[in-house]
Amino acid sequence: MWDSPKKGLLMQSLQKKAAAALLATGMTCSLVACSGGGDNASASGNGSGGSITWDMWGGSDDDLDWISQTADIVRKQNPDIELKTQTASWGDYFTKLTSNMSSGNLACITSMNGQKLSGFYQALSPLTDEDLEKAGIKKEDFTDGALDIMTFNDNLYGIPYDVSAMMVFYNKDMFAETGAKEPTLDWTFDDFNEAAKKTTTDQHKGFGIGMGEFQWMALPIALSGTQPVTADGNIDLTNPDFVKAAEWYADLVLTEKVADPVPSASEAGWGEEQYQNGNVAMAVDGTWNAYGYFNNEAGFKAGATRLPQGDNGSLGLILGSGFGISANCDNRDAALKVLGSLVSKEAQDLLSSSGRSYPSRIESQAQYFDSFDEAVREEVKAAFDAAFKDQQGQNSTPVWSQVNNYIQPNLVSVYTGQTPMSQMLEQAQAQFGNK
Repeated sequence: MWDSPKKGLLMQSLQKKAAAALLATGMTCSLVACSGGGDNASASGNGSGGSITWDMWGGSDDDLDWISQTADIVRKQNPDIELKTQTASWGDYFTKLTSNMSSGNLACITSMNGQKLSGFYQALSPLTDEDLEKAGIKKEDFTDGALDIMTFNDNLYGIPYDVSAMMVFYNKDMFAETGAKEPTLDWTFDDFNEAAKKTTTDQHKGFGIGMGEFQWMALPIALSGTQPVTADGNIDLTNPDFVKAAEWYADLVLTEKVADPVPSASEAGWGEEQYQNGNVAMAVDGTWNAYGYFNNEAGFKAGATRLPQGDNGSLGLILGSGFGISANCDNRDAALKVLGSLVSKEAQDLLSSSGRSYPSRIESQAQYFDSFDEAVREEVKAAFDAAFKDQQGQNSTPVWSQVNNYIQPNLVSVYTGQTPMSQMLEQAQAQFGNK
């Protein structure tokens, strides 16, 4: 549903991961291989079991290294299959995927972000229990809620390779400086409000207001206990509980003055960048950026915790990306073997130990935390454990990208007080609610 991966908002020198999150930035490549040697430069295998192409987004050197090493694992496990890799930057990947979908020319293994699945599911082939057995995939090997990431209309369209959750990241130095109590793993929205006020001074604000889909929606969803899309796929932006929570969020800027308004719609990562640069005490972002925050160049000590709890608990949604098989794939058996290898323990261990992303396979998750400094390792793990507890799968609708494209620029006028939050949500509901 939501486009969480915006990892390019962190300094690339700090990144070990690709964007939610949700998941890559940097150089742009075409969807006809990004290895410098032509369309087949990244292919290998004797081909007796057929030829399979894997499309994946990736821009930085770290991204491309991970793709290359993962492909090597697949080839090692399937020496009879010729595997080709094709990559494009995150910004280009889905644009070109749309073009390829219209021509019925998707790669057999097509990588898919869960928040975008509702717009592309028709180009993918549903996976049956028999398919999973052929691929050597067991559902119980993956963390709770992970398969929801690649599920739409009760059909499983892929297997997630990573899982993400939204968290509150905070600046420990600013909390110490102002005497504010650091967030705990069971903190409430009252605690959040108190911390935001206490850490707001003449030098810095207590919170960085969000512009991205989950960067701004995570707290209203957690506070209201509702999603802005119903379980049956209908836009529900005017749900009274959600509207009330969204108005509270806007008031962090308008009345509480604990956050600055966003200068322009082009500042898509406003809150997160303010936090990364050491200008605010707290911000909401995805687990995919945890490594960058705990190794920030601004030099402050970072902390992290789960979303706060309100009267309705603390609703959090599980996010992530995965691999699917295209509907036009003419060698399904080979594609299933490749799919199984892409989410095998060996491949998931590689993903985890690199610190690039938090793997979906349970037995590979512990290695992820080894990428963090030993001094904060246990703290980060505890925060992750709390953030992923009792998560819910995201409700999807095919028009969500259009909804978000409408909402994001209009948030600027909401935060400056020109347009009430309730009015903006009503306008979005009226425009997209019946589609």
